[in-house]
Amino acid sequence: MNLFRAARAVAGSEGDSPVDWTAVGTAARAGTASGDLSLSEADREGYAADVADARSEIRAASGIEFDLPKAVEIQHRHHWIDANVETFRRLLIPLEGQAMVVPSIARAANTGTMALTLGFLANNVLGQYDPALLGDDEHRLYFVHPNVVKVADALDADLDRFRRWIAFHEVAHAAEFDAAPWLTERLESGMETAVSELATGRFDRETLADIDVTMTAVEGYAELVMDRAFDEEYTDLREKLDAKRQDVGPISALLRRVLGFGRKRRQYERGKAFFDVVADERGVTGAAAVWERPENLPTDEELDDPEAWLRRVE
Repeated sequence: MNLFRAARAVAGSEGDSPVDWTAVGTAARAGTASGDLSLSEADREGYAADVADARSEIRAASGIEFDLPKAVEIQHRHHWIDANVETFRRLLIPLEGQAMVVPSIARAANTGTMALTLGFLANNVLGQYDPALLGDDEHRLYFVHPNVVKVADALDADLDRFRRWIAFHEVAHAAEFDAAPWLTERLESGMETAVSELATGRFDRETLADIDVTMTAVEGYAELVMDRAFDEEYTDLREKLDAKRQDVGPISALLRRVLGFGRKRRQYERGKAFFDVVADERGVTGAAAVWERPENLPTDEELDDPEAWLRRVE
């Protein structure tokens, strides 16, 4: 980690755009320790077995036939930054289109903010299913190995069991996005609309609320399938991870709030509560009806009233 190099990259940001994305990547990597990626053969075999077993168990539990992404990668934090800089850039293209002359101070501030964001996320992401949003055409599945090891150690959890549990969650995302080809387009369209509106000075609450409801369903279903398909005990892992999410320092807590980590946690909890009721009534396979067509997504009101969704969707 080289904070001086990170600061120099931000200060030296250039170009006509509000953000110098090359400098973002340089600064984020310089300000973030990559972490150890020296994997043993057992580690590699463990990841491969976990992903393959998760696919089999989730297929059986959910009733969804799906394939894994061709790209399944075990990364360190710099790899994750490199994989996501371009996604962030594509997301914010509408803002660049609205920009006029950008003062160097403003560009440096924007570049520094994005570098800090990517660096913070790179230190916290355990696994990521990337559903090929915003112009990318290849689904991917990432595991950030140094973070998996760090969190397992912090939780005093068995590394193999913790890694396997994370694999089940990410593979559950692969199942739902494969089951609902329209889901990627829905999220992509919503994000592009929200950012385009923001570029013109408008805050599109309706679109953002729709994205939140959709992501609550996405995360809640993944949590349901993760737990009900997982072939080992997991209660202690969930309790420890929930406790860790709340036990953070003031700076980390501020960043988590700014980056929406609190909203993400609410999505997990609210979505899981909804799907638990649905699955108890119709089984996990019945819960998969949510992905049959966009109209089957729960509304904001139905997320808090699963019985209403059960009456509406047969």
